[in-house]
Amino acid sequence: MKTKQLALTGLMAAVLCILGPISLPIPISPVPISLGTFAVFLTVYILGMKLGTVSVCIYILLGLVGVPVFSGFSGGIGKVLGPTGGYIIGYLFMALIIGFFVDKWKTNFVLIAIGMVLGTAVCYLFGTVWLAKQAGMSFSAALAAGVIPFIPADIVKMILAVLIGHQVKVRLWKASILEK
Repeated sequence: MKTKQLALTGLMAAVLCILGPISLPIPISPVPISLGTFAVFLTVYILGMKLGTVSVCIYILLGLVGVPVFSGFSGGIGKVLGPTGGYIIGYLFMALIIGFFVDKWKTNFVLIAIGMVLGTAVCYLFGTVWLAKQAGMSFSAALAAGVIPFIPADIVKMILAVLIGHQVKVRLWKASILEK
């Protein structure tokens, strides 16, 4: 890994750590609306699969050791083992799926959007199964509490990540910091 790639990977892990804790609790769900998913979308859109997934891993590992980088400025193994932990673990699979689409179709926004939707669906699946198990809910109740209210906001986050991420990528390409 080149020094520039290493620095960019660390920088995007820092972006995840800054945006991830920012959340808004909603009364109908134990899962808050968080900027964590936006940060994952943005990170992976800019860095691609390999470096984006490494950034997400760094973020999760920092949270696991207790750094308050998860929603609501929380951290620790208890957060991952709690009702919303499946969504955090789902970020890894989300990064891999979105990153695959970003790497394969670098400027095809439609296919990248499909990758974001698929990656988010996998994250939702992990989170919903985990929420149902940890909270003693049925799968459909967990789906209603942990997915349905978040779909509109996640669509907006995807659009913003592509709009912002594309501008950042173009500038990083021009500065020869990121390879095409």
